[in-house]
Amino acid sequence: MSRFFDLVSKPARDMRRPILSGNAPVAIDRPPQLIKLDSNENPFGPCTRAIDAMRETLAGTGSYPDDDCNLLRRKLAEHHEVQMEQVLVTAGSTALLGLLCQTLLEPGLNAVTSERSFIVYSMAVQAAGGHLIEVPMHDDGFDLEAILAAIDSNTRIVFIANPNNPTGTMLESEMVDRFLARVPSHVVVLLDEAYYEFAAHFATLRSVKYSNSLEYVRNGASVVVLRTFSKAHGLAGVRVGYGLGPAELLGYCARMRNTFSVSSVAQAAALAALDDHPHIQSVVENNAIQSRDLSQGLLALGYGVVPTSANFVFCDLREDAANYADRLHKESIAVRPLGSWGAPNCIRVTIGRPEQNRAFLRAASVLKSDAENRSASR
Repeated sequence: MSRFFDLVSKPARDMRRPILSGNAPVAIDRPPQLIKLDSNENPFGPCTRAIDAMRETLAGTGSYPDDDCNLLRRKLAEHHEVQMEQVLVTAGSTALLGLLCQTLLEPGLNAVTSERSFIVYSMAVQAAGGHLIEVPMHDDGFDLEAILAAIDSNTRIVFIANPNNPTGTMLESEMVDRFLARVPSHVVVLLDEAYYEFAAHFATLRSVKYSNSLEYVRNGASVVVLRTFSKAHGLAGVRVGYGLGPAELLGYCARMRNTFSVSSVAQAAALAALDDHPHIQSVVENNAIQSRDLSQGLLALGYGVVPTSANFVFCDLREDAANYADRLHKESIAVRPLGSWGAPNCIRVTIGRPEQNRAFLRAASVLKSDAENRSASR
C-alpha cells in the first residue's frame, strides 16, 4: 500500500486518470512534423483578430484578470440574447463540467449519459463522489428512451453531447424537445454543444433543425448549454468556454470555481474571436468539404464510417485500434484510438486541412496494404 492511499479521498483513489510522471519528456517519441489529428483542434487556429488581441493584452498580464469575465459575459449575453446572469465563463468547457458536478452531486447521487460519449463526464462525476450511469447506444448515437428509463430519484444530471464525441452523431431539435418534456424536475440536463458551429452548418446543408437550446435557457428550463472557444474559434490552447443556463444554478457553480481561473489573454481572445464571422464560416465550410473526402477515403479502404456532424470522423477499423494508431504514429500522424471509450477497434480522426487529410489517407492506405500482404503471406 502506498504512503498516501489511506489519506486521499475515495474519488481520488478510484479515478482512472493516470498519476502524473516526472520522468517522461514533454513529447514522447514525437516524430518531426507530426500531423495531429487526435484532439479535434481547429487546423487553422485562431483568427487574426484574436491573435492581435492576445498580443495587445500581454503587457498587462502583471495584473490579475477580471474574475467574473464581465466584458465577455456581457458580450455573450448580447450575442445569445440571454441575461448576463445566465452566462458563466470558465477555463474551458471541461472546467464547467467539473463545477456542475461539484455543485449538484455527492456520494449517493448519480448522473446519466450514454456509453461512448465524452470521457470527461466520467471523470467529473467521479471526482465529485457521484456515480455515472451509462446506457447503451442506438445506431452509434444517444438512446434517449434508455436515458429516460435510467433516471431515478438519485439522478441530478443528464449529459447530452450533441453532437456526440467521439461518434459525431447529432440529435435533431424535435428529438431533444420531446426528451426534455419528459425529464423529471429534479434533474438538470447539460446540453454539451462544444461542436455547435460545425453541427449548425451540417444541419443547414442537410435541411434539418439542429438545436433549440437557447430557447430552453430563455424560458428558464433546468438546462445548461455548454459552448467553447476551443473548436471552431481555434482557441484550445488558452482555455475558455462557457455555460448558458438558470442564473441561480450558475451562481452556485460560480462559488465553486477557482479564483482568476480565466486569464486576461483568454478573455481578450474570446472577445475578438466571437465577432470574426468570416473566419468561422471558412472553418466550417472547409470542415464540411473535408469530412466528405475523408469519409469517402476511409470507406474506400473498407472501414466503417459514421456520418459526422462535428469536426472529426468516427471510424471502425475492425482491428485493434491502439496498435493501428501506434503504426500510424510512426508515419508522423496522430489519431485517437477509442479503447478508453469502449470501442477498441475504432479511431477518431480530426478533420484537418486538405493536405493533412490526404497525408493521413495515404498512410492509411499503406497500412492497409501492409496488413493485407502479411495476411497473404501466412
